[in-house]
Amino acid sequence: MSVSRRGFLKSVVGGSVALGAASLTKEAKASKKELPPDAVGILYDSNLCIGCQSCMVACKRANNMPVEHTGDQKTWDNPIDLSGKTLNIIKMYKKGDKFAFIKRQCMHCLEPACAAACPVTALHKDEKTGIVTYDPSACIGCRYCEVACPYDIPKFEWDSPFPQIRKCQLCNHLLEKGEYAACCAVCPTGASLFGPVEKLRKEAQRRMLMKPGEYYEFPVNHIESGKTRVHKAKPYINHIYGLDELGGSQCMILAGVEFDKLGLPDVRRQSYVSDLEGVSKGLYKYVVYPVAALGGLVYLVKKRGVHD
Repeated sequence: MSVSRRGFLKSVVGGSVALGAASLTKEAKASKKELPPDAVGILYDSNLCIGCQSCMVACKRANNMPVEHTGDQKTWDNPIDLSGKTLNIIKMYKKGDKFAFIKRQCMHCLEPACAAACPVTALHKDEKTGIVTYDPSACIGCRYCEVACPYDIPKFEWDSPFPQIRKCQLCNHLLEKGEYAACCAVCPTGASLFGPVEKLRKEAQRRMLMKPGEYYEFPVNHIESGKTRVHKAKPYINHIYGLDELGGSQCMILAGVEFDKLGLPDVRRQSYVSDLEGVSKGLYKYVVYPVAALGGLVYLVKKRGVHD
């Protein structure tokens, strides 16, 4: 009897949910994962973004990514979403005369669901920087990470004879050279700001206390660069997206428009991964845990309208 790939995955997910059920019913842990010692990340400020897409161009160049044509336009790179060819993208929300930009990329979660669901540790959170990296030599192409990620970030190279999973890795190859994320290095306004996560958190809190209409200095490119630009402050939604979502992440977002209108998922504070920690013991860590993680994470993502 032949079994289709879709049928196989459905059976795996179904069985995994049952396997992880006991763990999911445990009382949620209130503690939050601590940041790695040298955790770095990005603070994206929608109020400062002008939609120039310089970050997208720089990302493609830094990561040797191909151009992506959509529709009939073949003159320039014009992706409509994240894909196997595009690691970060600027989108626009518009209603009447009101508009705002949003940058989508990997959030580099403190407890990454993609890494928890990967059965071969092809996705790994660096113990020092916290960057969620990808090892193509270990990947088996199961795409569990795609299904598990609540932010819908990892993408598979469907049109490649030797496909890989593609996602932002915060230009970790540039960090090794003393540089930093290309998207932030070229941002002209400070909308994409790189640096130590603790300093980015404080900067985000500072911005939310600014009085709309008054002028302030904003750090540009790297929070420790000393470079600044002066901007008139705009009202912010009183929330730092990514600070607490799913246990927190190293990439955070500020905006003047509700986050759901910008296409960001409305998720709970506790990470889905923490619900599955009881399964990860001995042999389970390498065999049962990834399967249970996938099933449990799929279940929880579908239930993400329920908050803590």
